[in-house]
Order: sequence, then structure tokens, then C-alpha cells
Amino acid sequence: MQLRKVTAASAAVLALAVAATACGSSDKNDSGSSGGGDKIKVGIKFDQPGIGLKEPSGSFSGFDVDVATYVAGKLGYKPSQIEWVETKSADRENALSRGDVKFIAASYSINDERKQKVDFAGPYLLAHQDLLVKKDSDISKATDLNGKKLCSVTGSTSAQNVQKTIAPKANLKEYSGYSECIAALQSGAVDAVTTDDSILAGFASQDKYKDQFKLAGLKLSNENYGVGVKKGDSATLKKINGALTTMVSDGSWQKAVDKNFGPAGYKNEPAPKIGQIVK
Repeated sequence: MQLRKVTAASAAVLALAVAATACGSSDKNDSGSSGGGDKIKVGIKFDQPGIGLKEPSGSFSGFDVDVATYVAGKLGYKPSQIEWVETKSADRENALSRGDVKFIAASYSINDERKQKVDFAGPYLLAHQDLLVKKDSDISKATDLNGKKLCSVTGSTSAQNVQKTIAPKANLKEYSGYSECIAALQSGAVDAVTTDDSILAGFASQDKYKDQFKLAGLKLSNENYGVGVKKGDSATLKKINGALTTMVSDGSWQKAVDKNFGPAGYKNEPAPKIGQIVK
């Protein structure tokens, strides 16, 4: 009789353990998996028209959004399974290292400093640093920026380039987002905004800024956009490179370019080859 009680108690404990394990394994909201879960968390920008923008309706648009949606699809996720996470320039590396997102497509320029902290798939777009100024501005070359008020975003390569080489005597103002820089340019608080030409073209094409601004047309740097993944996640890196290669070959890449940049008359570079960085 005593033995039967012990056996019954043991069985109860075992049943509870199995139930607990089953509960744990049923949690599919795992952005760390490479397919098959309910959700995948993807980092993008929320304030860059034509690149990554959160619309008033709550939907998302832009070239990076289209690229990320395509990549996520190749990883096994439908658009409805993507959870978009805002990743500002200064926090992208931290978001990956913390595991907040599975990958980032957020006008993320590949450079040697960042490659020490994250791995990059791509590049999937070659952009160039440029200036956005008012239509009547007399700024036409980089040296004209010395002594002027120039706006860029904290943590961006554009801000670093200005301070180091482009116009070290410019009065650099760093804000948390480009929308703040554009508003400052419109009000006259700054004389120019600098970042990638693709981003500037997106802002200039918005209806509320129509005919107010112009691109200076300067190729101040080469910006190779890559998809950032957590350092050492070689499996995901390989899959994303494969997805990007297919996106170019099946025509989806060019469709995304035309859709997002065409209205602004942006002259994009041809699709870069995977692993080929343009210096």
C-alpha cells in the first residue's frame, strides 16, 4: 500500500514536469529562431520617408521595410508575423547584442568600427553622403559648410565624417532623428542637413516639403547599406545573404527601388554584389 502511494506521488510529479516542459516549448514568440515562430522582431527606422517610416495609420513603408519583409519571408515569416522595432542610429549595435531584434535594416552603413560589434549581410544598396539645403541656399560644396550650422543624427557615420574630414569647422548639431533636422532646416535653425542621399531624397519628396529643399548633389562618401545581425550568428547571416541575392535576381530589388525612390527622381546605383564593399 505504501509503495502504491509513493508510485502515485512520483507519477504526479512527473506529469507536472512534463506539463511544464510542454508549456515552455509552446512559446513560439521567439525572434531568435530562423523560421517557424509566431513572430520575428526586425529593427528599422520609423522616421525616414522612402527608407523606413511609420505612417499615421500605424503601417510601415520604405525601401528598408520592403527589403526586411522580403528577407523575413525567406526566413519563414509572413508579413503579419513581423514585429517592427524602432532602432535609432545610436542604439543599433546594442539592440542586436541584447537580442532585442533578429536583424536590422535601417540605413545601416557598413564600416570597420561597426564590424567589430556586429556582422553584416549585404550590402544591398550603395548610397552617398550628401547635403540637403533650402532652394535659395548658396551652399554648393563641402567647404561652404565651415562656419555654417549643420545638422545630422547622433551615432550616424555622416556626423562622424563631417567632424573628421568634410567640414571640421562646421557648427555641427546632432539630433536623435532626421525629422528633427529637417524641421530645423525648414525653420532656419540650421543651414543644411547631411546624411545619405537616399534618405534626403525621401524627405525632399514629401508633400509638406515640396519645392522647399534641394540636394547639393555631392558624393561625399560611399555608404554601403547592410543588414545587421548579432555578432557570430553565421547561420542567419548566410540565409540573409541568400535572400538578398535572390531579391536582386528575381527583380524584387529593382521594384522596391522604383517604388520608394522613383517619385523623388533619385538616381540609384546598380544593385551591389553581396560581399562587395565600395570604398
